[in-house]
Amino acid sequence: MALLGRLFRRKPRITKFLDEELRERLTPEEYRVTNLAGTEYPYSGEYRQVETDGTYHCRVCDAELFSSDTKFDPTGAWPAFRAPIDDEAIAEKRDFAYGIPRTETLCAECGAHLGHVFPEGAGGADTRYCINSVSLRLEPADDRQETTS
Repeated sequence: MALLGRLFRRKPRITKFLDEELRERLTPEEYRVTNLAGTEYPYSGEYRQVETDGTYHCRVCDAELFSSDTKFDPTGAWPAFRAPIDDEAIAEKRDFAYGIPRTETLCAECGAHLGHVFPEGAGGADTRYCINSVSLRLEPADDRQETTS
């Protein structure tokens, strides 16, 4: 129980927006995950099994983060991607929160917590970005075509 208390007392991390603005604009779960480095429950995310073509944006600042072309493993606990849409879209930070060294992923534009990236394959040659659905907003490809036509 003490660990949970420490997790919920973390100081907000997103500096691009005022805390009050974020609390008004985001649901409590979106705020907890993106601003306090929380994690949504495994197998609960709305985008976990979605196979719609499109672009995944940051829920907080709307920056483009991932393309559906790199999404894989719809049976995993969280949406997973092979690579960000652009090398500059994602920031990474070492995370030792649970005593296990991991690499946290953040939106490079606003600093929102997205999830974690893990090495995969022989010698860690591939990567798996496990991202919380509540950190994302999917813009289907059909919507993009309508707005650019």
